[in-house]
Amino acid sequence: MSIAALTATTRAVRGGLLGALVCACSLAAAAPSASLGSAPEQPRFFVEDIKAAMMAHIAKRADAQGVFHLRDEKTGEILHLKFVVIHDPVRVIGGSTYFACTDFHVQGDEKKLYDLDFWMNPQTGELKVYAEKIHKEPRKSLLYGWYKYPRYTFVNDRVVSLY
Repeated sequence: MSIAALTATTRAVRGGLLGALVCACSLAAAAPSASLGSAPEQPRFFVEDIKAAMMAHIAKRADAQGVFHLRDEKTGEILHLKFVVIHDPVRVIGGSTYFACTDFHVQGDEKKLYDLDFWMNPQTGELKVYAEKIHKEPRKSLLYGWYKYPRYTFVNDRVVSLY
């Protein structure tokens, strides 16, 4: 085989391989992701979605006067609370768990604040609260008045009890 013929054959093979590669990439890009064996994509939720889910949860759990009733897991007391604010930032933990921290005051005493934490996950396309926990409780100091005393902290997004 002459050098010219060998060069022509090499070009034809390269062209054929390049064409096959381009064709395969095009087919892969056009194929739905489910056919590639990947898991279905989780819906993405943003700050507004997390806050809207929180407000819906609070409204659903509150009575007609807007009082949020919560059993204190440490004392057993039923707390009667009024919503104040959702803290910024709300966040995503571990890819599919959403988290929001809030303030509520004791009904009839705006100085006594509870810090409540809420965990949410996607259920049927929307965020639903699956856990709520008292993070900080009101305590009174002779020097500073009412303040929020923490019951736990977070280490690598996990709850660690302080007492």
